[in-house]
Amino acid sequence: MKLQDKLIHSFEKFAQNKQGSETEHLSKMRAQAMATFTAQGFPTTKDEEWKYTSLNKNNKRDYELESDFSLDLTPEDVEGFLCTGLDSYKLIFVDGVFNPSLSSSALQDAFSVTSLKEAYKGNTEVFNQHYGSLADAKLSMVALNTAFAEEGAFVHVKAGAVVDKLVQILYINSDSTKAMMSQVRNLFVVEDRAEVQILERHQSLSDDYVFTNVVTESSVGNEANFKHFKIQNDLDTTSLVDGTFVKQGAKSSALVDTYSFSGELTRNNLHFEFAGEHAEAHMDAITLLKGATLVDHHTFVDHAVPNCQSNQLYKGIYDEKSKGVFNGKVMVRKDAQKTNAFQQNNNLLLTDFASIDTKPQLEIFADDVACSHGCTIGQLDDEALFYMQSRGIPMKEAKAFLMFAFAGGTLKNITIPQLKEQLINLVAYELKVDLELNEAMH
Repeated sequence: MKLQDKLIHSFEKFAQNKQGSETEHLSKMRAQAMATFTAQGFPTTKDEEWKYTSLNKNNKRDYELESDFSLDLTPEDVEGFLCTGLDSYKLIFVDGVFNPSLSSSALQDAFSVTSLKEAYKGNTEVFNQHYGSLADAKLSMVALNTAFAEEGAFVHVKAGAVVDKLVQILYINSDSTKAMMSQVRNLFVVEDRAEVQILERHQSLSDDYVFTNVVTESSVGNEANFKHFKIQNDLDTTSLVDGTFVKQGAKSSALVDTYSFSGELTRNNLHFEFAGEHAEAHMDAITLLKGATLVDHHTFVDHAVPNCQSNQLYKGIYDEKSKGVFNGKVMVRKDAQKTNAFQQNNNLLLTDFASIDTKPQLEIFADDVACSHGCTIGQLDDEALFYMQSRGIPMKEAKAFLMFAFAGGTLKNITIPQLKEQLINLVAYELKVDLELNEAMH
């Protein structure tokens, strides 16, 4: 049975098990979402937005939809997947279930950092107001997630509050007995003048296939400050479809940074919407791939009101038979005068077998704007390599240093020293850069 058919047949039993434990509103939301997915099915390469990314392999695999096996993990088992060296709030999920013993959540008057299930029980008003309000339920993968999702991370920061620590969210798959598919849902509500920084990572401990479909809704209030960092560095048997929706109020600042290093298939759908004037949005990404890995970045920024600014900087380095996709669209609506929108995608192809499909787009219906977009696809500069070799630097190290310099700029918005150091080390490790030698050269 194809995965699509399995999901459709499983939903009736799933919905029956939920009767009596959820509100009528949530039950109807699930049913409507499943009707949408049943009608559309998984997206295919015949869909314009998915023409370069196929889910056929995933749809043919016999994924289980819930785990009946879970390793008894210790803090030491998960430490290597977290940003260490700093105090933080932690939300750890193992095989789709929130693990309180590994986590350090927070339920304070000013803010809540907890699981979505706990939020549904204890913070119902905020949950009901925002859950499902931002994600586009007409999209089949969002609809699938809405139909089945019941667990994930919940962060609510009340007006004027500042979350004093980094929030780390880690999803662990430990089931080594079967291929697994999971539906993960995050809800972040940052009220007026509030601040929070979040780090998210998905990690499999199993060599079997894992398919994660995650949806994140982020409501950012007026004058709020929100940062969301994503590390995508999983095993080659994992697939991730990530739909992130951000809505910003007036004078707010929101950032989503994505660092993609491995995995069989990764699809990032990032949707920003401006709902208030004088807001800023930042999207930075570095993609470093090898093998037969595919990472597809799709962004959409909706400038619906005047006097807002968006900045996108996506850089990619593709080795061996890896493939990248960048499809970035900026919409400037008729009344969105004084818009500033900048979009740049720069790529390096290290072999003749690596490839990148890039399509930056602007749709502008206002006349008083400053907008630009562009892309570059190239190889390492032979003159720069020759110069470095003439100064006694071997070819291998020279290439690594040039790639490391190329990747720079995507880490500029990280203000937590420990997190910045970890990401620099990750980039250096992937590029095989000796950081001590790099520092000595400067």
